[in-house]
Amino acid sequence: MKRIKVLLFSKYSRLGPSSRLRSLQYLPALQEYGIDVEVHALFPDAYLEELYRGSSSAAWYRAWWHGMQRLMQLLKRSDHDLTWIEGELFPYLPNWIESALARSVAPYVVDYDDALFHKYDLSHSPLVRRVLGRKIDKIMRNATCVIAGNGYLASRALQAGAVRIAIIPTVVDERRYTTVNHGPDRQPVIGWIGSPSTEHYVLDNRDVLRSVCAKYGARLLLVGPRAEIAKQFDGVATEVVAWSEDSEVAMINRMDIGIMPLRDGPWERGKCGYKIIQYMACGLPVVASSVGTNNDIVRHGENGFLADDVSTWEERLGQLIADGSLRSRMGQAGRSSVENEYSLKAQAPRLAEVLRNARQGTCAA
Repeated sequence: MKRIKVLLFSKYSRLGPSSRLRSLQYLPALQEYGIDVEVHALFPDAYLEELYRGSSSAAWYRAWWHGMQRLMQLLKRSDHDLTWIEGELFPYLPNWIESALARSVAPYVVDYDDALFHKYDLSHSPLVRRVLGRKIDKIMRNATCVIAGNGYLASRALQAGAVRIAIIPTVVDERRYTTVNHGPDRQPVIGWIGSPSTEHYVLDNRDVLRSVCAKYGARLLLVGPRAEIAKQFDGVATEVVAWSEDSEVAMINRMDIGIMPLRDGPWERGKCGYKIIQYMACGLPVVASSVGTNNDIVRHGENGFLADDVSTWEERLGQLIADGSLRSRMGQAGRSSVENEYSLKAQAPRLAEVLRNARQGTCAA
């Protein structure tokens, strides 16, 4: 098997979840399939660290500096066989410039794990909508292959005129995730994992969570939001912990039920359900909003429950809190779902096939 060389233009380095999950975690497995990947991150760890510390001016200085580095990389001659682009080469760059730069590294595949196109076509700025509203559509149309994390993103690629589309879900490295069974006698824990930018979803459900915790004596464990969010759940035993890649599995293993509340909007329909997959990988039952790809990942009544209103959320959470054997059965079914469909082991061969075929101008997987 001839080895091929791929240039990866990721958005972030490993601290960025989208890049870590959609590309970087695959690199060792791709090497085993004869694919060597050279990574060029637009926003490195230092940028994200400045951003998380609240140093926005320092973060943007780094962003400009690394943007210039990316430009130089694009203009430099390379002996690569294929380019792999996460979303776009440069945020907010007009398409005619982006297309010219993309031609210098063609052929290319482009990967999406969220509805990036809505950043432009649903922008509050009329100027952004007019100048950039169809930018991502044009990138999709000109790509050798569009890799989409779910059906909503694939549908947009099809509407944009992309002729080769492969759906590869966002997955976990199942070897990192251990399952745990907490037994019936401890105080049950409802858990959520996310970030400050997504904490509003759990706040949307705070009344439900307050009610359920009060009724059943449950606790909340929130991983990744701002520390002060605990004040929004007064009267409930609430623990907020910082997220880190090294500790996230241990934190999920402290939970008994994982939740993924969402609003039903265009942005949310583009999400790839990663929280659900993490919970399931640890053998947890889940309750999730019946929005977008959640409906594909959660097999209602088998590996979790879907909920679309307050009363359903209360009913399903109460059902799981009260029935330890149901939690165990659903958790085992969820782990099986991950191993069979949403794991690195299951999807790495498909991604390798997509990349090899894209080099030949096709996109079968």
